[in-house]
Amino acid sequence: MNDPVTFLSIFPLTYYIVFVGLHILLMTGVLLEWQREKKTLNSAAGTLPSVSVIIPVHNESQRISGLLKSLLAQDYPNAEFIFIDDRSQDGSADLINGFIDRAGREKSRIIYLKENPGPNHKQYALERGIEVSSGEYLLFTDADCEFPPLWIRGMVIRMADGKTGAMIGPVLKHFGGKGFLNLYQCFEHGIRYIYLTGATGLGAAGGGFGNNLILRRSCLDAVGGYEKVPPSPTEDAALISRIRSCSDYKIRAALGKDVHVMTHGENTWKTLMNQTLRWNNGGLFSPDLTTLLNYNFLMVTIAMGVLTIPLLPFFPPVWPLPVGVLTSMIFNTIANLCLLGVSLPKRKAAYLFPLLFTPVYFTFMTILGYLGVKPTWKGQTM
Repeated sequence: MNDPVTFLSIFPLTYYIVFVGLHILLMTGVLLEWQREKKTLNSAAGTLPSVSVIIPVHNESQRISGLLKSLLAQDYPNAEFIFIDDRSQDGSADLINGFIDRAGREKSRIIYLKENPGPNHKQYALERGIEVSSGEYLLFTDADCEFPPLWIRGMVIRMADGKTGAMIGPVLKHFGGKGFLNLYQCFEHGIRYIYLTGATGLGAAGGGFGNNLILRRSCLDAVGGYEKVPPSPTEDAALISRIRSCSDYKIRAALGKDVHVMTHGENTWKTLMNQTLRWNNGGLFSPDLTTLLNYNFLMVTIAMGVLTIPLLPFFPPVWPLPVGVLTSMIFNTIANLCLLGVSLPKRKAAYLFPLLFTPVYFTFMTILGYLGVKPTWKGQTM
């Protein structure tokens, strides 16, 4: 085994088997979640429990109109809308108050934060919203999101199993226009959700999209309330990890088009990289041990496959490493297009380019994370 030739012939094949096997397991988890969702939807009762939709807002006047229009169109009579205006200085509060007048003040309210000590300002704002909420369920989204009319109803009925404490929903990006940047963001968001769904299906949920997440209030109480969630640049992932490790409630992932939340993409590669770095660092340095180990293993193995590509002309036996990454990306792409394709751009063969680019991009973000590069969020270094 000390012979370098023997190592170069055994290790790459072992890597291929383990890495591709892991992705087959993750795709099995996706299939399990899809089947569970179908079963739940077929057996869901017609009850409509109370829901508090909680929305933090910070200087979103340019992007909040789609959200407000989506909320007005919701087909759910027993919902209250709670906005937390987090020190906005751009007229966001005026737009929200206009919405409240149209929607009815008995179902909507706005909380004004004059100061926010952080360290995660969004997390602090969410705590204030939860404090005044009254719903049996808590449904979270962001001010730049839009959703179909059955979104609230769809998220609630997926919670029909009393053992389910949290339901993660898909968040996808609007196709903002021509160019690879726009197509890639749509594709990448879907790939991330496929990974998340697979892990959730296997009982190892370690993350979620906080702009499409519903909780049973009793589940939040079981983990000590939202204030017990450790401060994190990815507060949604920290919450999911705490529910998984500190309660008996199950965490599920939704897939149906009735709960697809759409958000706006980034305008430049610089802002996209900053956003990705924040999410990536949240996994790489998660305080939850299971999430930390699983995420680092996945990112490191992807990076190994990508970084060996330049070595192929000199060490041909390492070919299973990049081929393993390519094989796994094909699995993910098929799942992405089949399960989330209704909300993705119709670009067919063009998806070959983001398929090949994604592992390279993930590798670059992982290297930046390990080098200690810090992202910013709302003007603050995380």
